[in-house]
Amino acid sequence: MDGNPSKVNDDDIKDDWSTTVRFAGDSGDGMQLTGGRLTFEAAISGMGLATFPDYPAEIRAPAGTTFGVSSFQVRFGEGLIASSGDHADILVAMNPAALKVNIKEVIPGGLIIIDSSSFNDRGIKKAGYKENPLNNNSLAGLQLISTDISHLTIEAVKEFGLGNKDGLRCRNMWTLGLILWLFSKDTNETIDWLEKKFGKENILTKANIAALNAGHGYPENTELSEDILRKVIPTVTPAPGKWRAITGAESLAFGLATGAKKSKLNLTLCSYPITPASPIMHYLANYELEGISIFQAEDEIAACCSAIGVSYAGGLGVTSSSGPGISLKAEAIGLAISIELPLIIINSQRAGPSTGLPTRAEQSDLMQAIHGRHGEAPLVVLAPKSPSHCFEIAQKAIQIAIKYMTPVMILSDAYLTNASEPWLIPDISKIKESPVSFGENQENFMPFERNSSTLARQWVKPGTKGMEHRIGGLEKDSLTGNISYDPENHEKMTNLRRQKIERVQKDIDDIVITGPLKGDMLIIGWGSTNGPISEAQINLSKNSIKIAHIQLSCLWPLSEKLKNIVAQYTHIVVVEMNDGQLFNLLRAEIAPNAKSITQVSGKPFRVLDLLEKFKTINKLGK
Repeated sequence: MDGNPSKVNDDDIKDDWSTTVRFAGDSGDGMQLTGGRLTFEAAISGMGLATFPDYPAEIRAPAGTTFGVSSFQVRFGEGLIASSGDHADILVAMNPAALKVNIKEVIPGGLIIIDSSSFNDRGIKKAGYKENPLNNNSLAGLQLISTDISHLTIEAVKEFGLGNKDGLRCRNMWTLGLILWLFSKDTNETIDWLEKKFGKENILTKANIAALNAGHGYPENTELSEDILRKVIPTVTPAPGKWRAITGAESLAFGLATGAKKSKLNLTLCSYPITPASPIMHYLANYELEGISIFQAEDEIAACCSAIGVSYAGGLGVTSSSGPGISLKAEAIGLAISIELPLIIINSQRAGPSTGLPTRAEQSDLMQAIHGRHGEAPLVVLAPKSPSHCFEIAQKAIQIAIKYMTPVMILSDAYLTNASEPWLIPDISKIKESPVSFGENQENFMPFERNSSTLARQWVKPGTKGMEHRIGGLEKDSLTGNISYDPENHEKMTNLRRQKIERVQKDIDDIVITGPLKGDMLIIGWGSTNGPISEAQINLSKNSIKIAHIQLSCLWPLSEKLKNIVAQYTHIVVVEMNDGQLFNLLRAEIAPNAKSITQVSGKPFRVLDLLEKFKTINKLGK
């Protein structure tokens, strides 16, 4: 999103101290690692934080080209840090391509740190510049630290006998050292981390520490402090408890493992690698927990069918993928709906149809999740609103799937999967256990006899004595489960499956309204839009606008309570990263006069853009 966002007064968004730093370079320059370390440094200071990793889909695009630029943005500070920041206060650009791609993300007067050695004729040409931006006044109005980081890094590590190639890999630590100096932080924590991660006596560890210290000492050695204003990160005391930074993918993995343990079930994640869903599988595999297994299938169809087999055998089947993989799983998901077995499906959404933009965020799979199967095949659709909320959503999905004997789909997205935020590690012992009660020792067993409250059938392990039965994809009798072609029975089964999903509303009483219970405007969002909406809502509330916010976590079935809630507001505005999918659902079912704000750039909403649009809608209604 190019353009000047200054139409909204800066006073609207200034409250507690915060700053945003973006690291950018080639995919092999270690920008994700460097950003992660700064995130940790902010976290141990008690800061609130939010991150935005942004990397290319290509495994290794040509070095020095705009196609291969990888970046990591971290925003940290006091007060509400719900979004990763509209623009960067500081940009580290390791080459001309990184500068070209990211210069528009820097605020006026912001600081740019550049490795000047990469700004040679070859580097400038590969980046698509016609002339050197360091020499044509195009960076006027910005603070600039332009120095030969590559040479300084090589000099710092030469005592360890590294060649140029290995020595230059330490450039990211040199820049991290400089950034830590800018925020008046020492290097001790990062040195400890390097020694623990790579070994204290490892030559590369020593070289990286030398580069880190060289970058940290550079400003003092060159008297840079006279030109560049340093910032001091205030020490904030976080709420009591043990905190850590967590990504959405890791949070989902923790939640799945916890939910399975509390249900006394063995869990198996059956998946096929795909961006950006694969990290969930990686995390669960690395935990090596008893009762938690991983099966990497040969394709998406096999993955989903295997997960159904796990549930049929009395375990908890989970499968994860992204939009293209969910399309391939569609028939198998329909099978799980037909035979009424619990199944957790995680869709880490990405941008675009087909391969699209595999590493970019979008929320365009909502209609696919709700309706994307042949036949009348309803299931429950949940959506976490933040990386840490993924932990709770995973557990809620398991509880619903087991209680109602139904598949549940979790709609995450590429932003939630990769972004991180502080997480108060919960006391697992205080999470209520809800062990599964499998059917056994029942006379005259009817496989599809239902619980009168939930309409769920019993979960019976195959081979249970006296409760032998068969299930399959063909339509079955509403009691015996025998194959049935009777038209009245098919209609009855169709209605029962729908009614069962509708009853899930009783377990999803989580419509939290932030702001007044009636007023000028109600903003409805879902998924990762929560951060920017929350910040915009809070800022406008300070301007005497009666604005409220709901972030829906259950997208199907839609709560019947919504109709009464929306009636209390003059304007209903639905914000989402697609062409208006939730908006169309709400307009048809609940809010016929709703307005839509959409974005399909592959990137999160900017708070300033939302502020401008919310203000415009509010003025038009007066």
